[in-house]
This record gives sequence, C-alpha cells and structure tokens, in this order.
Amino acid sequence: MRKILTFISLVILTQSASAEKSWPYASSEPIRIIVTFTPGGAPDILARALAEHWQKDFNNQVIVENKPGAGGNIGTELVTKSNPNGHTLLIGTVGTLTINPYLYKNLSYDAHKELEPITFLASTPNVLVLNKNVPADDAKSLVNLAKSQPNQMSYSSSGIGTSIHLSGELFQQLTKTKIKHIPYKGRAQAMPDLLGGRVQMSFDNLTSAMPLIKSGDLKAIGVTSLQRSPHAPDIPTLSESGVPGLKNFQVTSWFSLMGPAGMRKEDINKIAAETKRILSLPEVKERLANMGLEANPQGPEALQRLIQADSKRWSKLIQETGMTAE
Repeated sequence: MRKILTFISLVILTQSASAEKSWPYASSEPIRIIVTFTPGGAPDILARALAEHWQKDFNNQVIVENKPGAGGNIGTELVTKSNPNGHTLLIGTVGTLTINPYLYKNLSYDAHKELEPITFLASTPNVLVLNKNVPADDAKSLVNLAKSQPNQMSYSSSGIGTSIHLSGELFQQLTKTKIKHIPYKGRAQAMPDLLGGRVQMSFDNLTSAMPLIKSGDLKAIGVTSLQRSPHAPDIPTLSESGVPGLKNFQVTSWFSLMGPAGMRKEDINKIAAETKRILSLPEVKERLANMGLEANPQGPEALQRLIQADSKRWSKLIQETGMTAE
C-alpha cells in the first residue's frame, strides 16, 4: 500500500510540474514582445512597461523587438509565423488589426485568422498638432488656411494605414480640404520634419505629443475624442470646434496584446490575467496616465468585439475614399 501511495504521489507531483511548465512563462525561453513601430511611441511604451515587470516576476529574459516598416505589417507577419507557445507576442494596434487588412491588397497573412486576441491594453486619443509657425491657432483657422491653398499643406504619419493616417483622411473628407499625406517609417522619422516645418501638421498620439506640446514646440489644435482628455483638459476636442463636419469627430488609437493563432486557451487566459495585474498596479497606471494613456485591460472576447467593430468602420472609409497601399 505504501508503494502504491508513493507512486500516486509521484504521478501527482509530475503532473503538477508538467502543468506548471506548460505555462508560457515557466520555461527559460525568452519572451519576445514585437512592436511594429520605432521606439518612443505608445506601443513601445506599453511593451516596455510589461517587459519590465515580467522580467522581474518570472525571472525570464524579456526582449522588446522593434520591427517597423510597411505600416506595421513586417512585425505583424513575424508574429503570425511564430510558434504559438506564448513566447512571441505582438503589441497590436488599431492600424495593424483593423485598417491594414483592407488597405493593403497583397498581404501574405490574414491578421483576423492568424492572430489570437489576448487582451486590450490601453487607448489614447489622437491630437491634431501643427508646426509652431503655421498661421493657425484653432480648427476653424486651419480649415480656412487649407482651403485657401489646396494640396499645398501636408501632414505626416508614422506609416500608411495607421490611425494617424486615417485621422488625416477622415479630417479631409469631413472638412472638404485637400492636404497631402507624407508617410514615414515611424514616429521617430516623422517628428523631425514636423518640427522643422517640412510638413505642417500631424495627428499624433496624445501620449507621444504631450512633451512637445508642453514645451511649445508644437501647437495643439484639438483632440480626436468626443470628450476632452483628463490628461490634457486645456486642449479642446475637434468636435467642439464649430467646424461644419467635425461634430462627433472621433478617432481613438488603441493597443492590444496578440499572439499567433493556435495558442492554448489556458495560456491566453493566464497571459491576460498577468497583463491585467501589471496594468492595474498604481505606479504603472500613473506612469501611463502621465503619458496620456488610459489603461483598461479587458479579455480576449471584448478585444475581439472591438476588432470587429473598428474593422467595419475603417473598411467603409477606405472603400469610400479609394485608398490603397502596396
């Protein structure tokens, strides 16, 4: 009997150890968080906040890899082709998940079928900013200026298909203006030209733009949310500008955690729970809030609904404007 009990105990211990090792972060394999844009933007900030705590909590090496290019498609494709063991994750954006699938006609992957939603991370409104020398101080004067010189003004974005790009296209459609779009490989490349006056305006993430707005290097015209941001209450919304067409103007940049298709449900739920725990820490919430990011972790089902809703919205705009990208 003693031998039988010993054997049963060994089986239980072995099963427990196996179950523990089945959790992605229990192995010694490094955790890779793929960011599809250059360092310094909101996706990068979120990835590094997660990496900092995961590395301490699980004693794993956590690597944030910036894979910019093609509007985020390069990094996204890398994750779709990765082992679905929970060790390669993606900071998904509204652009890579709900815009690019309709904007790019020759993608070699299907983001809706080859990625698993894990959790919503955070959101931030975009903010319309101008080079400080542009002779406009509010939305009305900017629209009048743009109408007086069609196709002479330009706006930058961190890439074709980003929410920054689509914000500009929607702005033109609603205000009946013509402003040239100048896409860059990432925000780090776009910002010097905006500051130097080679482009006149941009719809930047509020998170990224706040330091330059506070320093006076950029002029803030309006945020793209329906309510003023609690992190920048002095900046009006475009919706309240009084410009015909801009009432109810709303574009939100949001960020999520995704993995390759085929991940186990239990791994998805564990990663989502750990992410929620980290984003709920007071010091992390404060750090993100100071950068204009509202952390609001939600599970895979809520994220899937958001992806479907925004896909419907942006595919309609892309079809109406005839936008396309190679």
